[in-house]
Amino acid sequence: MLESVISGIAVPIFEQLWKAGGKVAGQVREGQENVRNVENILKASRNYRDKYISRHGQMKIMPGLMKEPVPLSSIYTAVKFLDDRSRRYFATSEELEQLYREQGKRSFQTVGKRHDGISIAKEKQYLMVLGGPGIGKSTFLRKLGLEALKKAKFTRIQIQEKDHKHIRIKRSLIPVFIELKTFREENVDLVIAIAKEFEICGFPDAEAFTKSSLNRGKLLILLDGLDEVPTRNMNRVIQQIEDFATQYHRNTFVASCRTAAYRSSFRQFSDVTIADFDDEQIEQFIQRWFNSRLDKEADTANHYWQLLQRPQSKAAKELAHTPLLLTFLCLVYEREQTLPSKRSTLYGRALNILLSEWSAQKRLEPVPIYEDFHPDLEKELLSEIAYTSFKEDRLFFSKSDITERITRYLADTLDAPEHLDGPAVLHAIEVQQGILVERATDTYSFSHLTLQEYLTAFYIKEEGLIETLVSEYLTNERWREVFLLVSGLTGGRSHELLLTMEKQANTFISSLKLQGLLLWTMSLIHNSLPSNQMLALRTWLLASASDIARAIAIASDIAIARDIAIARDIARDISGDVDRNSDIARAIISASDIARVSVIASARANANARARVSDIAKTIVSARVRAVDYVALSKKLEELEGQIPSDEATTHEWRSFANQLLETFLTFFQLDKALVTFSLKDAQALENYLYATKLIIDCKNFAIRVSRKEWEAIESRLLTVPGEGS
Repeated sequence: MLESVISGIAVPIFEQLWKAGGKVAGQVREGQENVRNVENILKASRNYRDKYISRHGQMKIMPGLMKEPVPLSSIYTAVKFLDDRSRRYFATSEELEQLYREQGKRSFQTVGKRHDGISIAKEKQYLMVLGGPGIGKSTFLRKLGLEALKKAKFTRIQIQEKDHKHIRIKRSLIPVFIELKTFREENVDLVIAIAKEFEICGFPDAEAFTKSSLNRGKLLILLDGLDEVPTRNMNRVIQQIEDFATQYHRNTFVASCRTAAYRSSFRQFSDVTIADFDDEQIEQFIQRWFNSRLDKEADTANHYWQLLQRPQSKAAKELAHTPLLLTFLCLVYEREQTLPSKRSTLYGRALNILLSEWSAQKRLEPVPIYEDFHPDLEKELLSEIAYTSFKEDRLFFSKSDITERITRYLADTLDAPEHLDGPAVLHAIEVQQGILVERATDTYSFSHLTLQEYLTAFYIKEEGLIETLVSEYLTNERWREVFLLVSGLTGGRSHELLLTMEKQANTFISSLKLQGLLLWTMSLIHNSLPSNQMLALRTWLLASASDIARAIAIASDIAIARDIAIARDIARDISGDVDRNSDIARAIISASDIARVSVIASARANANARARVSDIAKTIVSARVRAVDYVALSKKLEELEGQIPSDEATTHEWRSFANQLLETFLTFFQLDKALVTFSLKDAQALENYLYATKLIIDCKNFAIRVSRKEWEAIESRLLTVPGEGS
């Protein structure tokens, strides 16, 4: 009857007490006293289970955003450990740069096989879990404890193989979660620390119970945050934990530490590294986070996941690979139901979480790396490192280089001695915030490319380098995100950036031929159209003219179809709220079809040209360009569709057809062939001009504020000959 009453964690705890002789320090008596003691044990066991779940089974971070705790079990996403071969400890910075370029991704994650964390933890008696800040180390340890509580009612020992040659013991373990940051004294007594956990739950004679449990190997001891032990106590704590694990070797130990602070100090422990979240984990976390009835009805999780999949969200998604920052992103979306359009605000907040909020919330003892070196100065230092490295097109840098910069900065800013221990400062920054990460032996990078871009933009804004940014990097796509962030960081003065960009963009159209093209587009567009539609149509006409020019320039049978995604993107962005299915949007998107038909035809590429010509005929007739006879143009295109050469046709026949198609467009659009017969230099200048125009519009959209008057003036001059206006 007694066994039917005791459930959950009470079973193994009672077993230990009862089988140890039915007494603990003389408290158990015969008869009724036994019953009363059993009842006390049962009550204490249930209290322990409930309090463990209450203390370690709830998650509440960033109190400014998160009002109520969330059950860990409801949002926990399976942790994955990196394959040892995926950790390129001995790769050089040059090899890492090459690997990153070859992957073609923004993420610094190492590609390799990953393993389920819980499965590995079940196989190891001694496990050291490593990872950067906010990667989920503490969460993983808490989850292990919850799993142990669930399985506590299972049989204590099971023999897996009948022949007994390979006996695998599955034990019901009692989890004890210890935060190592509480060990602020030099002497650490883990027995007392563990007993205190049981005493809180009302166990009779908790210290005796703890020793009995340890001697019988009944505990799962979870030691969280080795890196959070005060530096002055670190060596002593490591030694005492190792001695403790050796003395009570029948128990199971799992510890955690930030990678930067760990130096393979624990001899018995197997070291594993938590991987950043992959796409599958990000989606799973989002699905579990937005799991309320209202969220399910609104399909919030799927909407948010699709939002993160958009190309313009790629930098935000990069942050989502870190669980802490993914939680932050979910909290922001939960409040606003969209990703903030002002990325500078979003990324600045994410940086501050890593710089100060996270450490403050964990209540870590501050480690002064130098007197008066506060977070604002640290941000300035990191921004200088970010800018210099980004300017040099380096994402990875050596330890000696970065420590030299740190030392020089502190000497210049705080009048610190030049012999200041730069490596110690770097180590403190790396351990406390994880913004700088050691990717290989003595080779570092920022934890996220997004943070490096943000800090680069911050440095440009602080140092007044906008003119340098525009003059040197306006058409360098690698700097596009920096431009957007600078626009957000400059606040109410962002129009100064836009004006500087406009001035630089106009240098690309200094030739008379390109200005002639602009005048041509201006002459064909109705002035009565809204400005966004006029810009869209001008863009389409310029892109079409550029592609016709390239088709004319083809001198061989090899088709070189230029990727005009830039023109298509600018058309969509400029169109603003114009429906994609509208006549204008369809006409704009069809610009690429015009070019591709011309190029394909002239190069005899493939039979898909038939469908392309038909598409043009159906869409172009609706474009609102004046002085064009769309009925006649449509009829002519349909006529040409029937004349597309066969696959067996000669190259001469294909080129003849291409010339007819080109002449059709030149005639109907009143375009002088001389205007589209220009050099590669002119073609590149036009492409740069279109790219810069698109970037100006993007920067306006990402600015905190641009006055209507300032923007209307700039907008009226876009895609026009300087001095001509709209």
